[in-house]
Amino acid sequence: MEKNIRTRFAPSKTYREENFPVASMLIQKHLRPHVHTFYLFAREADDIADHIEISSEEKIKRLEVFDAVLSGKINDPFAAPRAYAHLQSTRKTGVGVEHARNLLQAFMLDATKTRYKNWSELINYCRFSAAPVGRYLLELHGENKMIERQTDALCIALQILNHLQDCKKDFLDLNRVYIPQSFMVSEGVQVNELDKSLSSPSMRQVFDKILQRTSEILNTTSDLTCYISNQGLRKETAVIISIAHLLLKKLSTGDPIARPIKLSKLQTIFCAFRGIIFN
Repeated sequence: MEKNIRTRFAPSKTYREENFPVASMLIQKHLRPHVHTFYLFAREADDIADHIEISSEEKIKRLEVFDAVLSGKINDPFAAPRAYAHLQSTRKTGVGVEHARNLLQAFMLDATKTRYKNWSELINYCRFSAAPVGRYLLELHGENKMIERQTDALCIALQILNHLQDCKKDFLDLNRVYIPQSFMVSEGVQVNELDKSLSSPSMRQVFDKILQRTSEILNTTSDLTCYISNQGLRKETAVIISIAHLLLKKLSTGDPIARPIKLSKLQTIFCAFRGIIFN
């Protein structure tokens, strides 16, 4: 069933189109294939959850196949090839499959849930949709689990920034809104304002409130790189932190409803240079 699924999908983001790619030349060469396998698994599962023409029931059904392959309940390399490839990768590295399975929980939630009542509910979602990526990389590199709280924070901050970048597209394409409803209610904002050409002053207040809380989360990662022993992962993390701070700044001054907020190639290069040289 899954063998040719990508050909039926709307074009997904490629590796180089991601704001925060999980595979980098900074990662040790012998680990890159495993990181890329994990990335491809996550990308395809996410494509299923975000497909605009597949019903929620069918999305859940397909994602359950991914989970069954990861858990060993289905031993068929063609049932879900990306999941099967990641399973083989974990058997070689010794990294658990729970990180990938946690991501699947978030993707299954995406298939049915379109609104988040408050900030806590959104953060809880991000603990499954984002934090497992950092935890996977830590375990793959043999890093101390004591720093998981900080990597969780970094991944969650990145996820929320991505939500703001895509807030208009997510609403129009999927009727999915990651902006906490309590924030909009407090400012008297209606969800259909995401379909306008510009943000209203009230919507701007909502965005600023989200960005303020995201900034507070991101600030808890200020010394994260000091605790990462692997040089490649340390530099990669530094680059990502630098990108996150710059993107947060751009979202604070730009309007994601009026136009896409992205980093330029020059800005990305600057963040990479800063992260590599000073770590």
